[in-house]
Amino acid sequence: MIKEMATSRHIPVLLEETMDALNVQPGGRYIDCTVGSGGHAAAILERSTPGGQLLGIDADPTAIEIAQERLAPYRGSFLLVNDNFKRLEDICKTYNFWPVHGILFDLGLSSLQLENGRGFSLRRDAPLDMRFDPRQNLTATDLVNTLPEQELADLLERYGEEHRSHQIARHIVQNRPIKTTVQLAAVVEEAVGPVRSRLHVATKTFQALRIAVNHELENLELALKQAVNLLGFGGRLVVISFHSLEDRIAKQFLHRESQDCICPPGTPVCICDHKPTLKVVAKKAIRPSLAERISNPRSRSAKMRVGERV
Repeated sequence: MIKEMATSRHIPVLLEETMDALNVQPGGRYIDCTVGSGGHAAAILERSTPGGQLLGIDADPTAIEIAQERLAPYRGSFLLVNDNFKRLEDICKTYNFWPVHGILFDLGLSSLQLENGRGFSLRRDAPLDMRFDPRQNLTATDLVNTLPEQELADLLERYGEEHRSHQIARHIVQNRPIKTTVQLAAVVEEAVGPVRSRLHVATKTFQALRIAVNHELENLELALKQAVNLLGFGGRLVVISFHSLEDRIAKQFLHRESQDCICPPGTPVCICDHKPTLKVVAKKAIRPSLAERISNPRSRSAKMRVGERV
């Protein structure tokens, strides 16, 4: 049942824009670092036929299983690996899959993850888990119930950009133990009061915990550095993000890697010896069209950044 739901409901964001940004060509080799249920991967394989190859990576074993089924028509042209993209170079070297023509990071939560009962959605009663990879030890329950109040507040502010972080952290500590998504959402709402908004008042809290549990920002920074080394000249790096923290990392990375000098401001003579490895393909982030935002509301906050290997 979960396979049917994930495959039918998950709509790849910025699909046509992604194919154009990757410049997918017949016979090309591509990496989808967040293969999910295989939406972008299927489009890449279709456009790179004949002779195209795809390496799909995902930390979630259920996603790998679903993508395997969705990509079955392209059997022999793809390889799926259940691993974290923070090990991107090691994975590619293990399977001799480099250099490549394009690398995609689609960083948003998929429908699969919102529905899988691991606590990603605050609207579904589930244990506070939030692990992409169920083999790792740390869960959201651990953070919510063991962190000192100040550390919890810092986490909510840093990863959720939650300006009421101290208020929420104090209320969480006072109501421990908290074991489920519904419990946590209720505690946050009690702390700050209901707010009439499109987003639930606990959305930023859930985001912060998920990012912390999965070390998402640190892993993205590690993976982007590795991606450049795997691209052939003219190869494209495409990053789709859904909140400002991820987008800032992608934007700053592309800017830095497109510069001749990255010495600190005020340095009288360049001492970094840095050479550009990428050029920025689109100066501004690419956003979904109005039609896509209407047909797929989850695409509303998506931003795409594109770089080309030089």
